[in-house]
Amino acid sequence: MAGRRSQAGGKIEVRSERMKAPDERGGVAAAALALVVVIGTLAGAAIFEAADADRYYRSVQEDEALEWATFWAFLGAAALNLGVAFRASRRGVRIPWFPVGVALFCIFVAMEEISWGQRVLGYRPPAYFLEENYQQELNLHNVFSTSLRKGVLKAVILGYGVALPLLARVPTGGRLLSRAGGGAPPLSLAPAFLATWLAYEWYPWSHTGEWVELTLGLGFLFAVLPATETANAPSKSRSRAGRAAAWVALATGGVWALGAAGAAASRLQRSASPEILEAARAEVEMLRRDFLEKRVRTSCGLHKRLYTFVEQYDADALLAGRFVALTERGLPEERAAYFLDPWNSPYWIRDRCERREQRRSVFVYSFGPNRVRDSTHFEIREDDVGAYLRRRPRGDEE
Repeated sequence: MAGRRSQAGGKIEVRSERMKAPDERGGVAAAALALVVVIGTLAGAAIFEAADADRYYRSVQEDEALEWATFWAFLGAAALNLGVAFRASRRGVRIPWFPVGVALFCIFVAMEEISWGQRVLGYRPPAYFLEENYQQELNLHNVFSTSLRKGVLKAVILGYGVALPLLARVPTGGRLLSRAGGGAPPLSLAPAFLATWLAYEWYPWSHTGEWVELTLGLGFLFAVLPATETANAPSKSRSRAGRAAAWVALATGGVWALGAAGAAASRLQRSASPEILEAARAEVEMLRRDFLEKRVRTSCGLHKRLYTFVEQYDADALLAGRFVALTERGLPEERAAYFLDPWNSPYWIRDRCERREQRRSVFVYSFGPNRVRDSTHFEIREDDVGAYLRRRPRGDEE
């Protein structure tokens, strides 16, 4: 309760006002829908994996709709945060550093998600990233240890989505955020962020982290939607909650639509010249022969980039094989040293088996001209370029 006093006719009149929190002016409906979107996305991923493991596996690969949707969610959040910063500057905030900082963070995450366009453009990253980044891609987050990456992500989820809204409710914290340009998420969105954190902490199915990145991006986006902003202002309209929820639904649909469009564009814009495709086929054949002639052993469940395989499994024999010898016929030395295909993506080795069904498939492969993994656990598929080292289909004898 806040009191405001005015003096009239010698009498003191005390008129009470209740400052409504953002969550009480329509944001609850939007936050409830946001929670449904987050839980629905995570639950849908679990059902998807259980129903069709191969298709699920392909859906979580680079440059598929999921990754592009994550990119657009963070990029959209960045744009809206810059809008918050602009409005704050118009209100007289000298340096709206908080929304600007959040925007820069979202841009960084969005670009890291697509490796700064490396696969889209097909350029070769600097040698440092080829050697130190286990994905051999131009991004910083994969240079650091897995435990550090996970710890930072959990801190961001809880810090931005839960701790910051609580801090904004404290008078001192609220004033500091206001002076910094505002932009704290509504407290009503905290359950959505907590659901995202719980999924990442629990990690109940494979590649949960890919879906968590999407729901986190959506959380950043929902936090600064125009409807959320307008919900923070007094309104006499009872349709405020409906409009706020509609913005959440529209943002979710837009992110997925842009994600699907990004995945389609990634595939359509890439074509392979016959010469490059033939070079890739020749290279995987040399790699196949290297594995067989050098008697390089693999084990069931193995799936590694070739450079990582050589480093971690002491497969130095491959460094003196037929593939590396192709440098004498024009293969760039950097491609040979880091086992990169003609499109500057890593070559891979996979060994997959199902012992109960006596099914096993071992192959070396490249993502091919579209630079997207199309192969399943057991088969080289679509435009991936590869060669089998061993193959025992279901029910067949070797």
